[in-house]
Amino acid sequence: MKLEIYADVLCPWCYIGRRRLTAALARQTGRTAVETVWRGYELAPEAGRTPGPTAAEAMAGWWGEQAPARIARIRSLGAAEGLELNLHLARPVNTFDAHRLVKLAAGRGRADRMMELLLHAYHTEGRNVADPQVLQRLGGEAGLDTGEVRAALEGGDYADEVRADRRRAAEHGITGVPSLVIDGRPPVPGVQPVAELRRLLEHNPTG
Repeated sequence: MKLEIYADVLCPWCYIGRRRLTAALARQTGRTAVETVWRGYELAPEAGRTPGPTAAEAMAGWWGEQAPARIARIRSLGAAEGLELNLHLARPVNTFDAHRLVKLAAGRGRADRMMELLLHAYHTEGRNVADPQVLQRLGGEAGLDTGEVRAALEGGDYADEVRADRRRAAEHGITGVPSLVIDGRPPVPGVQPVAELRRLLEHNPTG
């Protein structure tokens, strides 16, 4: 089975979805091997590398009076998955280089670990995931060679792969994240109860 996960580091729902998906995969009853592929989907491609307002401040601009309740719900759902989502610390930035780093990690069998570290750094610690030094440090924590990470970030490595993910998302009709594509089937939302995710993963359309 090939499981493609369209996600962005800036998205708290992607962090929640990742935790639930991890739980669903761990509880699979079948013996089908799962190939997990992280696909980059930039939520703010126009953003720069310098952090601006916090995610909570941005949400207040989007949702107005509803913002406090919505933010509280996101934090509560995250806490239920063991996550500390500090929307008052996280500051949206450009994630193109972060996605390139995930591609580098994928070639070393460490994409899932890399994504976890990026999500934690951004949502829990409020770190700037567009800062090359931060990315280099996180790459090292994921078990990558920091010299290789630095060289990749300084050059254009994996840029075409990230752009290809963007085109692939459009072809699938994906307009939000997290989204899952299972064995090329139509995309489904990535934030669902663990039991529903298990059902989707174990479903055999030809059976």
